Amino acid sequence: MAKLERAACTRRVRKIQTSSLLLIFIICIVNYMDRGTLSVANPLIRNELGLSIAEMGVLLSAFLWPYAFTLLLAGAIVDRGKPRRVLTVSLIVWSLAQAAAGFIANYGQFLVARALLGIGEAPMFPTAARVVKDWYHEKDQALGVGIWNGAPSLGTAIAPALLTPVMLVFGWRWMFVLMGGLGFILAAVWYAVYRDFDVETLEPMDRNYLYDGGELPEARPVHAAAWGKLFSFRTTWGLILGFFGNVYIGWLFIAWLPGYLEMQRHMSIPKTGLVASVPFLFGLVGSIGGGFLADRLNARGMTAIASRKLLTVIGMVAMSLATFVAAETASNLIAVASISVAIFFGFSASGTSWSLANACAPSSYAASLGAIMDFGGFIGGALAPMVTGFVVQITGSFTPALLVAGAIGLCSAAAYVLFIPAEPIPGAALAPSLA
Repeated sequence: MAKLERAACTRRVRKIQTSSLLLIFIICIVNYMDRGTLSVANPLIRNELGLSIAEMGVLLSAFLWPYAFTLLLAGAIVDRGKPRRVLTVSLIVWSLAQAAAGFIANYGQFLVARALLGIGEAPMFPTAARVVKDWYHEKDQALGVGIWNGAPSLGTAIAPALLTPVMLVFGWRWMFVLMGGLGFILAAVWYAVYRDFDVETLEPMDRNYLYDGGELPEARPVHAAAWGKLFSFRTTWGLILGFFGNVYIGWLFIAWLPGYLEMQRHMSIPKTGLVASVPFLFGLVGSIGGGFLADRLNARGMTAIASRKLLTVIGMVAMSLATFVAAETASNLIAVASISVAIFFGFSASGTSWSLANACAPSSYAASLGAIMDFGGFIGGALAPMVTGFVVQITGSFTPALLVAGAIGLCSAAAYVLFIPAEPIPGAALAPSLA
């Protein structure tokens, strides 16, 4: 039988893809700039509030614990409530929390503001995963995910360079308030521009391009019983355990890199603002490059799951080895270069993990499975700043914390290999739960 030619992308679908992915990319940048404000202001906030290094570690983790547990519900909320409405509400909530941090009077209030920021931001990445699942052909999804997944790296990179001067001129409180205002603007733009897949009237050519060889998104909503059944699959646990190490290492650097450069590498605050930006620029390249390569491998005959799993494992191993080098070197230059390599491969693995979750998930559960994976990741992300803070306070060095992180990364690479099979989770296996 002759192989059917893949339909070309229509002008209308291309326009929707471009506008939605551009908006998601920009919102993801602001999302990570908001998360990074506390890291940028770390020394000044410690001094003003009289915090120990361990207390700052707890504060850096205060965002992550509610974020991680809210993720469990966020994916199902996105799949059921749809990206346009859910992301608008999410932006409003997290922008309120971000602005409120500029008015805190004590440590307890700061903990509450950061916790609310975590709750508000939880739907962001499940929304991005669902948008790509809806509007991109299966063979193009890894690159689409790689693009939006690279935005956090760019946001983290530019946050110290852009926000450090603002903080030094106007104070760290105004830095929080201004970022909150930017979020409200983006909420209005997203609601005005984006339209959900199921409300667009698509022509046959549009549908032929999007789903000629794949599964049409189901109109039925997500139900609790079917959502819960996702945890019965090895695939789900492979994604949870695998992403744990990726986000653990990533958030160690996101939360503590400026402090690491100041305390361990003895750099001044203005210099840390510049140097801390450099490694995260490599993350953007790694994320897009990983997505591009995964789609090319897919086009050359590897299955979507096999290509994305392979690149994820390679990325996790390389990220871990580079973290070991950063821990042991006495050279500031080699340390920053090693961290740059770690972040390059970490974001490559992160992007291919998200596209792997898309490939493994039934269409109506793309955000749900991605959010469950992200939950596992951010349990690691929540532990990393807190564990690092206590280790540094006890030992007086970041070296043991980096070595532990590298070992966790290797264990997570093994989880991808051992737990994730070659076949996706079948939609039919969830269907009986919907009866």
